[in-house]
Amino acid sequence: MRRLRDEYWAARRRGFDNTRASILVGVHRRQGTKWLQEANRHGIPRPRSTSSRYLSVLEREHIADGLREGLTIRAIASAISRAPSTVSREVRRNADPAGGRYGPFQADRRAEQRARRPKLSKVEMHPPLMRAIRSRLKLRWSPTQISETLRREFSDDMRMHVSAETIYQAIYVQGRGELRRELARCLRTGRAVRKPQRRGDARRPRFFDDALLISQRPAEAEDRAVPGHWEGDLIIGKNNGSAIGTLVERSTRYVMLVHLPDGYKAEQARDGLIATIKTLPRHLRRSLTWDQGAEMAQHAQLKVQTGLPVYFADPHSPWQRPSNENTNGLLRQYFPKGTDLARWSAEDLDAVAEALNTRPRKTLGWKTPAEALDEQLRSIEQAGGSNTGLFDRA
Repeated sequence: MRRLRDEYWAARRRGFDNTRASILVGVHRRQGTKWLQEANRHGIPRPRSTSSRYLSVLEREHIADGLREGLTIRAIASAISRAPSTVSREVRRNADPAGGRYGPFQADRRAEQRARRPKLSKVEMHPPLMRAIRSRLKLRWSPTQISETLRREFSDDMRMHVSAETIYQAIYVQGRGELRRELARCLRTGRAVRKPQRRGDARRPRFFDDALLISQRPAEAEDRAVPGHWEGDLIIGKNNGSAIGTLVERSTRYVMLVHLPDGYKAEQARDGLIATIKTLPRHLRRSLTWDQGAEMAQHAQLKVQTGLPVYFADPHSPWQRPSNENTNGLLRQYFPKGTDLARWSAEDLDAVAEALNTRPRKTLGWKTPAEALDEQLRSIEQAGGSNTGLFDRA
């Protein structure tokens, strides 16, 4: 049994996990687990079990053999099914600094030492950077604004360059006690604990019947050159009890608001959208992009009634509907979070939409959305289209 245990630990040192090492020496996985537990009880250092993302000792031995044989980096990488850049970086980082010779076991020890945690973050290692970040956070700047500003102000000092994610990490991970709470309060969310994000592909589909994905959307919708492609969403009221539908035309940022006084279940959202979309002329009904919310389960009926095809953005991908996300932020000036949205009438929504549509926008060269849409319609008319009143019913 001692011989098997020694072979087991030799396999672990070569990068095999518990199950594979146990099978290799001919014992049950539970026996390997017992050896691991025994090592823990007696404080015996045991070989680390690394993810397949990282090179194992066995792979490092292949690299060393290949270098001795004079093989190229690409040939070695092909033999161990790794990228050439991975092998090149491994040799550069973990070869003997003195003689330049690459030894697999010494390289493995250097990699293990480099991977040890905790480490000081870039922000902690450079006090001027920490002071610059703290001062701007207290001015209510976002981490992205801080990151971009520091890159411009200290273009020649790489120590002052930091990503927005690193700033978030400094607050939520490295931050401690009152400092953490102080800095977190300066963020727009005000959260002292970072909200976990699910993976986009972990969300269960809401519906399955012939849904079109954003990847199938016409190319003309992407470049915003042709009017009639819309982005849509809901803004939700207090306790998820009410909602307002929002529609934004991609090329002109023209806004239309959908009155949903009775709720926003699939049938109610469908009927509200149909009533609003039917006020548009047909040449302004080219596509609608929405997220995969349950309120759009009746999208097939919506298309039949209006002729407007609906394309669905990928889960948890708000950047695929940027105009709509930005507009929803503007609408919160009129419809604050935590309020009952059912209290506003259809006339109130029309007034808010008009306020946004007559507000100059930098992205439109300081034209208003109403002016931009009017120009688009006049251009279509001059090119041979029919008379195009915006609110003509089909």
